[in-house]
Amino acid sequence: MTGSLLVSGCGTQDESLAPAGDLIQLLKVADFAEYLESNPTAELLNVHIPYDGHIAGTDEFVAFDEILDSERLPSDLDAPIALYCRSGNMSGQSAAALAAAGYTNIVDLDGGMNSWAAAGRELLTAEPEPS
Repeated sequence: MTGSLLVSGCGTQDESLAPAGDLIQLLKVADFAEYLESNPTAELLNVHIPYDGHIAGTDEFVAFDEILDSERLPSDLDAPIALYCRSGNMSGQSAAALAAAGYTNIVDLDGGMNSWAAAGRELLTAEPEPS
């Protein structure tokens, strides 16, 4: 699997949230899909607001700016977390916030659901019922 290690996603974000070191992997669609297959226990979080579709297997829908309040965040700071949004901006901000909070195993879908769909992968459009 290839991918760049970055501190941010695409778009602008608050640089004060950027941690030291390379804690976030920004993965292209094929690599993100491979990562999900190889890490079935990774929390898959859609951080896009408002709801605009999702990838099958998504564990939770949480607003990008409320990521640290998510009940699905693992207590183990080294546990895998996979994030996405529509374009990559919101997930980049969420990833930076998680890294600043001490999480060390974060992957972010480069280009978000837009790139996922452009690569011919399925996006689900029926909004899930709240749990």
